Amino acid sequence: MTLHLPDEAATLALGALLAQALAPGLVVYLDGELGSGKTTLVRGVLRGLGYQGNVKSPTYTLVELYAISRLDLHHFDFYRFSQPEEYLDAGLDEYFQGGAVCFAEWPDKAEGYLAPADLRISLDMAGSGRRIDFKPLTEAGRACLSKLRASLPGSAAATS
Repeated sequence: MTLHLPDEAATLALGALLAQALAPGLVVYLDGELGSGKTTLVRGVLRGLGYQGNVKSPTYTLVELYAISRLDLHHFDFYRFSQPEEYLDAGLDEYFQGGAVCFAEWPDKAEGYLAPADLRISLDMAGSGRRIDFKPLTEAGRACLSKLRASLPGSAAATS
């Protein structure tokens, strides 16, 4: 499924809708260049789950943990990794074991060690807005995307 997001508000709103489609244990990879809206989407998800605190990119902390609402959410950013083995050195694999929803920015930087994705989301610049592509990779990812698609207003604008 591909959507056009005209501005930051649309990205936040989509994140809030995505929050309602998430299930415990889901692993979501976020792809996109710097500034493409990955953290903004996660901020929208967190707002949709009822979190009102500050949401920052985990670029320097590697992971931000949120225990909220009906889900625990872990937000990862592997941008600073120069080798995939740094994932193991940081001891992050334990966070992917259990029922937390895990969003991972720059997943390719931890390739070979990172838990496999249920859903892969790519954000790209498109004029003054963003293009967002959803690719489900498992049955859990397909179920999430199906719930999201059903909740979209005017979903006829979405392409499969």
